[in-house]
Amino acid sequence: MADWHTTVTPPALARLLTTARLPGPAGARRPAYRTLAGQIRQLVTEGRLPVGARLPAERELATTLELSRTTVATAYETLRGDGYLRSRRGAGSWTALPEGAPPPGDALHPVPPDEQGHTLDLGVAALPAPQPWLGTAAARAVEQLPYYASGHGHYPTGVPALREAVARRYTERGLPTTPDQVLITTGAMGALHLVQRVLVGRGDRVAVEAPSYAHTLQALRLCGARLVPVPYAHRPGPQGASAPPRPVWDRDEWQRVLRGAAPKVAYVIPDFHNPTGALIDEEQRRELLAAARAAGSVVLVDETTAELGWGVPESEPLPRPVAALDRAAQVVTVGSAGKLLWGGLRIGWVRAAPALVRRLAGERVYSDVGTPVLDQLIAAELLGEPLPAVRAHQLDRLRATARAFATALPGHLPGWSFPMPPGGLALWVSTDGLSGAALSAVGERDGVRIASGNRFGSDGAFEHHVRIPLTVPAPAVPAAVERLAAVAARAAAGGRLGSGDEAQPLAV
Repeated sequence: MADWHTTVTPPALARLLTTARLPGPAGARRPAYRTLAGQIRQLVTEGRLPVGARLPAERELATTLELSRTTVATAYETLRGDGYLRSRRGAGSWTALPEGAPPPGDALHPVPPDEQGHTLDLGVAALPAPQPWLGTAAARAVEQLPYYASGHGHYPTGVPALREAVARRYTERGLPTTPDQVLITTGAMGALHLVQRVLVGRGDRVAVEAPSYAHTLQALRLCGARLVPVPYAHRPGPQGASAPPRPVWDRDEWQRVLRGAAPKVAYVIPDFHNPTGALIDEEQRRELLAAARAAGSVVLVDETTAELGWGVPESEPLPRPVAALDRAAQVVTVGSAGKLLWGGLRIGWVRAAPALVRRLAGERVYSDVGTPVLDQLIAAELLGEPLPAVRAHQLDRLRATARAFATALPGHLPGWSFPMPPGGLALWVSTDGLSGAALSAVGERDGVRIASGNRFGSDGAFEHHVRIPLTVPAPAVPAAVERLAAVAARAAAGGRLGSGDEAQPLAV
């Protein structure tokens, strides 16, 4: 059970229930209590009702929905029997997940190189290196290396050339930054681990988006944080009612969580969010900062995907970085060269007040003296003159793959849906009620690695989603979708393999 509860009012739950669409034949008739139970179950598994949310009393909900109390009571009893609801006399009923549900923190393991020809890897959202720019930058970095080799090579805050390049890029994006506000780390996860170690103590509450980045959620769990999920709201997309709604921050929910839970940290990904690709506008960023400042919460902003706006017209300005919008708020920003440039460089950074940068550097020397110098020099080269060409190349690649998936998925998996995001590295796909965990399990047997949606929920929610990375080359997308559809068919059939007229159960 969650230690801090969201209390869902009857009108709020009624509004959510109108958005829950159950899988199955159109117009299928179900008993009213089964329909209600199924809708609540779907809201929980998709993360629109957080696990641990306190539901209305049976009588209040029955009045609001204009149902009999018996119908609501039977629906609650069905949910309790299925493991999606827990109740205690005098304390009410709150949402839950069944015992034995897949652990939400499962790692997304990359495919070993010698398996690349046999396994379709849809588990890792990372682009190949941009060539020829990487090779050229590496050659230039090697030329500079002798100068740095004359010393001990330990730079707890980072090589000066890279700190200057990162500071310059922030300034170009609308956030004036000096090198003393930048600390270079070994990848973005190194940055997040370091910030968590300094700012988050065991038992501290951390507000997180639902869904959010799987590895960060697990890292927060491992450091003993108590996660408070804040579900996304959804607005109609530019295509209107015919298109899946776009995710946006729920302003009222964020204000309520920050005011009621008083989290030590609020962790957000406002720029081409992982996994949904959402881009949050400046107005919502300002509102979050104001609420966090009032609550005394530090806003930890993950900008690892901030340069990946492949769906935003060049004429349309991007929102400024969160830290540029309220200098009085406590904002710590984490960035990375791994998503735009190449993950193999293992370069990340923290942008914060100089005093916090010095504190982070002092803490770092006890576990990680510094990031490899050669990697830093290569990154500094790529963030210089080649950056516009590199960025255009990577965005073209992502854009082409997104369009290919938008064409291929409806033909092979017509029940699946997703809003086309404005950027990012993935599509956040609703599987029409098919279990993402079942897809992942069947896919492992069939050589298709799939990132199940529950890995991106703070408590195992989003069971009926998968994240599809935009890292498959566009010409290979049709074949990839065919393999994915075959996995979906087997998972929908209960994980059974067809052989002629017979089907044998999968050993998964």
